Amino acid sequence: MPNTSKSILDTPIEYLKGVGPIKADLLKKELGIFTCMDLLQSYPFRHIDKTKFHKINEINTADDFVQIKGILNRIQIHGTQRKRRLTAQLKDNTGRMELVWFKGVNWLEKNLEAGMEYIAYGKINYFNGRYNIPHPELSLPNDKITTSSHLAPVYHSTEKLNSKGLDSKGRRKIIFLLLQKLKEVPLAEHLPDYILQKLKLMDRHEALVNVHFPKNEIDLKQAIRRVKFDEAFYFQLRMSQLKADRLQNIKGLVFDKVGAYFNTFYKECIPFELTGAQKRVIKEIRADLGSGVHMNRLLQGDVGSGKTMVGLLSMLLALDNGYQACMIAPTEILAQQHFVSLKKDLSQLNIEVAYLAGSVKGKKRKVLLERLASGEIQILIGTHAVLEPPVVFKNLGLAITDEQHRFGVAQRSKLWQKNKPIPPHILVMTATPIPRTLAMTAYGDLDVSKIDELPPGRKPITTMHKKEENRLYVFGFMKKLITEGRQVYIVYPLIEESATLDLNNLMQGYESLERDFPKPEYQISIVHGRMKTEDKDYEMQRFIRNETQIMIATTVIEVGVNVPNASLMIIENTERFGLSQLHQLRGRVGRGSDKSYCILMSKNNISKDSYKRIQTMVNTNDGFEIAEADLRLRGPGNIDGTMQSGVNMFKLTDIIRDSEMIKVCREMAIRIFEKDPNLTMDVHKKMRAHLEQNFHLVKGWSRIS
Repeated sequence: MPNTSKSILDTPIEYLKGVGPIKADLLKKELGIFTCMDLLQSYPFRHIDKTKFHKINEINTADDFVQIKGILNRIQIHGTQRKRRLTAQLKDNTGRMELVWFKGVNWLEKNLEAGMEYIAYGKINYFNGRYNIPHPELSLPNDKITTSSHLAPVYHSTEKLNSKGLDSKGRRKIIFLLLQKLKEVPLAEHLPDYILQKLKLMDRHEALVNVHFPKNEIDLKQAIRRVKFDEAFYFQLRMSQLKADRLQNIKGLVFDKVGAYFNTFYKECIPFELTGAQKRVIKEIRADLGSGVHMNRLLQGDVGSGKTMVGLLSMLLALDNGYQACMIAPTEILAQQHFVSLKKDLSQLNIEVAYLAGSVKGKKRKVLLERLASGEIQILIGTHAVLEPPVVFKNLGLAITDEQHRFGVAQRSKLWQKNKPIPPHILVMTATPIPRTLAMTAYGDLDVSKIDELPPGRKPITTMHKKEENRLYVFGFMKKLITEGRQVYIVYPLIEESATLDLNNLMQGYESLERDFPKPEYQISIVHGRMKTEDKDYEMQRFIRNETQIMIATTVIEVGVNVPNASLMIIENTERFGLSQLHQLRGRVGRGSDKSYCILMSKNNISKDSYKRIQTMVNTNDGFEIAEADLRLRGPGNIDGTMQSGVNMFKLTDIIRDSEMIKVCREMAIRIFEKDPNLTMDVHKKMRAHLEQNFHLVKGWSRIS
């Protein structure tokens, strides 16, 4: 193989000078770095200005990062075995600073030389009335790598990496050597000249050098701009390619009739006037279903805005055209509620509606599956059980997922397999788009409908943050509302890893409430995921009938419980919930005509992120605003993969802060595909090759909303 930049960058990381198999294994496990290209794309998160030095007598604040030049002396070992630490003093002409290491003591003792001049960089710590620098990065003033750039890169690291010499200093060295090697065979440019000139973008090779080792701030900014552009632009090309592919090659079932089912239900069975937003969304869905193009639409609307009615009318369009429809929900409680509600709504029409969940077993299940496969069942409501292979439809035309954030991408993809050769139209409904979906929405790969209007008479929910010290106030507020005839939810977290601990927490809360809300004056229901289904249903029904005033529950009531008389939601340990979950839980109240409240309880001391989440809930009831805040806190997820949050596929691009650039990239990608849909023009051939090389493993998950 010729020694090209591509062959160098495709080289496994263990063959790079200074790495070897042990360090390579660590880089793979800790950072997902397998090749030299992966190493180059593990970008620094900031740079140290190597031209600036602090004088020791000027240091008067902890937590600041400082760089000091001085003579090292008094190198000493303290303690024994695991408590060993090494200290040294760095002296300049203004004073002395203690340096301290708790790890790598043996290596440091052998390699540090007293009396030598060093440059120390690190974070100032204040301990026992004195400043020191724990685990400083040390280098010699004549270090070629340190002095090759005024701005030295700082990389994210872990304790394991640091212990093997792969901290910022170690990675700086191997990346510097790799870039020196690439000087002989610079990276080939893949963007057309007209894009580089129009946007005044830095050359690709120059950008990769300067994003690590810039000579000045201007070069660094230009390099970051180029890297971000490449990330956003090629992603937009991929999205445009997938959407064009879906529109051109994935046929959609044609629902060209609006027949008796839809018209009869719309004119005679709906006991209220639809909102303007509901009517607008139904028109958008009807246009999709009649176009011959596969529908992939997100329906967003806050709890109580009427998404289910829109979903029902869409299913009736499928029935009018001779197809079956299904709706799947994440819990049996919600699926059962949809089933009961739809059966009631459709009672005047001769429509076969069935319910399928894990609890439907034996002969009953067998008969249901036979009737479904024959087409006798027209609408199926169910849980994840609907996705399983034994569930076969005769001709599924529309699949709806409710509370879409609770289904994994791979799970939802199974719906595509339920009708062949043409997949069913897909409608996903949610009160809070998850970050992955919001990110896709920002890129325009998913068609979006929004019900931005609440039915008349609905009042916004007032949300408050209270800490443990405010417990008596909260109890007093509960008693006031109960006296007025209202009901209260109290929700505890239930996280699988600590289910036993959380259940104890819930039971302790129950016992505490029994003391403050004694029988017979107050009645309390309790519901959690480890109860038998019939016991849960019994307690739910007691609460629905207003036989109990307080319901203590885990997040099993996150979706699906509709009690208009409940006007207070108290969420315990709020700091342990995500924004999407908090918004869903709050939506359990505010369903009647009375003023409703949500109280977010937390410990007195909580993290910054927890505080931001709580303040977001206090400040807004808007689902899209909440999802955007969630996106900032958690990341957009792997948009073209199966992870839904936390794994950001962009290395440097921030889809909130860089939204304008993303918009420019999207518009440019759309124009290119309109002009050259297969990227076969000479000017685009290098771009196409780069797209194919870097996205050849993508399976098109992003088609699945």
